[in-house]
Amino acid sequence: MPSAHTSLTSRSSSSSLPVLDLSLADDPARRDAFREELHAAARDTGFLHLTGHGVTDAEMARILELTRAFFALPEADRLSVSNLDSPHFRGYTRIGHELTGGASDWRDQLDVGAERPAPVVGPDDPPYLWLEGPNQWPAALPELRDVVLGWQERLAAVAHRLLRELLASIGAPEGFFDEAFADRPHLHTKLVRYPGSAPSGADQGVGAHKDYGFLTLLLQDAVGGLQVVKDGGFLDVPPMPGAFVVNLGELLEIATEGYLKATDHRVVSPPGSVERYSVPFFYNPRLDTVVETVPGDYLKKAPGLSADEANPLYREFGRNELKGYVRAHPAVARRWHPDLLA
Repeated sequence: MPSAHTSLTSRSSSSSLPVLDLSLADDPARRDAFREELHAAARDTGFLHLTGHGVTDAEMARILELTRAFFALPEADRLSVSNLDSPHFRGYTRIGHELTGGASDWRDQLDVGAERPAPVVGPDDPPYLWLEGPNQWPAALPELRDVVLGWQERLAAVAHRLLRELLASIGAPEGFFDEAFADRPHLHTKLVRYPGSAPSGADQGVGAHKDYGFLTLLLQDAVGGLQVVKDGGFLDVPPMPGAFVVNLGELLEIATEGYLKATDHRVVSPPGSVERYSVPFFYNPRLDTVVETVPGDYLKKAPGLSADEANPLYREFGRNELKGYVRAHPAVARRWHPDLLA
């Protein structure tokens, strides 16, 4: 989920992110060099291309094929799974109905999480428990459910392996977060369409933001439009076939006292009637996880957390995550959780 941040120049340049091959972590002779590169990428850029992850081209093609098929459905079929009907913020969001930095994003999407029963949330329970619950699936595309849920589990395994390598790369215990992800991790997948340029001429596919959780793995088609902040401007991230774009979220910034930083990024709308499709996957722990500081000598170089009154950071993951959903989907919050808007 995004955390808005908009005080950035609009200039952009084109370059490539670091490219890391995860399979090198299996080779004892090359593991140390891999971890050095991972450490540098996570500390200096917060973004990288990941190859050697084991997900096949066929699996990637299938999820993108079904993403296009979902958005090709008649509008009535998409609206049959509207997120306005879900107290768990699951389902379809129409074009322009998600906000980043208070402005409408020119995209539509389907939000999917781990498939679980609706919780019973009492008046004394933390409201973030509402973020668990059942998904909504379009009857007109029955194969979507199994493919998306399978994709989610597949990427969770890749992300967990990468997280352990990342911790090892900064000299921390690689299993430090294993318990937080062992039971009921908060997995989240979006199927996203950017339907060309907005009639207004605005180019905000999604505004500049940071992700709230631990790790994001993004599959994007060949159209492009993703930009990452670097040196005060925006760096274009051209698609790389067979690779995921990986970025760090705010919880890793919290967990490392600012040593690792979540990086602002955005998507510029494609030109004219060109459509862009992407499938971001967010790897996050159990909702009630309280993020502790990761031990290690790296802390001697950690600058500490920077305060941002417009975007407070919470160590309790569910609280951080709920903050994002309420800001991004105020119409859902008004319908189901009006007390959260106070």
